Amino acid sequence: MSTVRRTASLLAVSCLVLCPAFGSEFEELNTDRDAFTPATTTAKLGTTIVEASYVWIDNRGTPATNSFPELLVRLGTRERFEWRLGVNYEQGSGGSVVSAVEVGEAPLSEAGGEEATILYGAKVRVTDQDGWIPRSAAIIEGFTPVAGEVWGTEPVATYAFGWEFTNTWRFDTAIRYAWADSEEGRFDRWMPSAVLRMPVTPRWEVHAEWFGSWTQGLPDDSVRPFVGPGTHFMITPRFEIGARMGWGLTNDAAGYYFDTGVGMRF
Repeated sequence: MSTVRRTASLLAVSCLVLCPAFGSEFEELNTDRDAFTPATTTAKLGTTIVEASYVWIDNRGTPATNSFPELLVRLGTRERFEWRLGVNYEQGSGGSVVSAVEVGEAPLSEAGGEEATILYGAKVRVTDQDGWIPRSAAIIEGFTPVAGEVWGTEPVATYAFGWEFTNTWRFDTAIRYAWADSEEGRFDRWMPSAVLRMPVTPRWEVHAEWFGSWTQGLPDDSVRPFVGPGTHFMITPRFEIGARMGWGLTNDAAGYYFDTGVGMRF
């Protein structure tokens, strides 16, 4: 009986920590990890959004890439402004980038290596939706490797914008630019994307997305487009789980990737 009481007490404490009152209304966390295309919102003033993911990338002809924890902490310090801090470790560097974590371009001969990166930056909500004027946000970040084959801080700029329709579906698109690093020197990486987000219930959403990576300035430039579905489900009004997958559309792109993760708001 004491074991039963202890188990019940543990479940009660867990519910108090993770679950607000049952009557709480579910509201989108708008995590950036939910898709390659980031959310067009910022963390609300006085709140913190924590996101983490594990990504497996099935590269063509080279070892698979494992990327984790893709940790991102978003601190809402103003009504339209957030600070961003994060860290990630990638094993099997050289794979196609399919998430918001920017990494250097390792040569194929070193594709079985590893790279650890810290990120820091800020995000600002630029416009709110008003008719055909979209809701939009801009992100400026720096990615600095602390271990691995490629060294050199990479500045990244992203602009995301989109619309919510009367049926609550949302269409978002973004363009991301990175001044990236490689063994041959600096080069340009352009990463456009678009996603259609379709709520099924107040707690469950599915989406379909296209995105890609185009390089300029390398001896052998690459074109890596991807397409695939994704989903997330809100366990509580402040905690969600999600997954996304996709397929590469060219020989430069990885054959397949799978991404699963969580988001929490405090």
